[in-house]
Amino acid sequence: MKKQVVEFLHTLSLYDYLLFGGIVFLFLFLLLLSILFRNKQTLAISLVLLAFITLLTAPFGGYIALHALMYKHTITLTTVKDLTFTDALLIKGDINNTSKQTFKECTLYVGISKISPIKPLNKIYPYLPFRRQTIIVKGPIAPKSAETFKLLMQPFHYAKRHRVTVLGQCR
Repeated sequence: MKKQVVEFLHTLSLYDYLLFGGIVFLFLFLLLLSILFRNKQTLAISLVLLAFITLLTAPFGGYIALHALMYKHTITLTTVKDLTFTDALLIKGDINNTSKQTFKECTLYVGISKISPIKPLNKIYPYLPFRRQTIIVKGPIAPKSAETFKLLMQPFHYAKRHRVTVLGQCR
């Protein structure tokens, strides 16, 4: 757990620190307003509740929105193939940088989920893959360019139909 927290802190950019600083400033500002309006109890309590709700929810939502806005990318799978003579699955694809930032690295989360004849279950299964693997694509990826990736998931044997889902987080 400590390693994951330290790794997360090392991957933060200047914009992330500005976002978190702005959230702390907004929290303190709302608390100061609640102190100023202490004679109007309903307003003061509402401001205190709003301050704590902001402090608890804004970092998560702000971080997700900031990274979705600044580090846009698309992932295209070109090949998903069960190998014949080995129990392995070959996955090839491209990651395209559609933002204005240069990516230092991209972490790709590959999940394999089953396909069900029941349609509503097919909406849920990609979020609950039975097999997961993570790869890191290193190197600078310039804006409007692409980088290919290849993953050999081994051992892998699943006789029924399956779906491959790839999600990425770039920085």
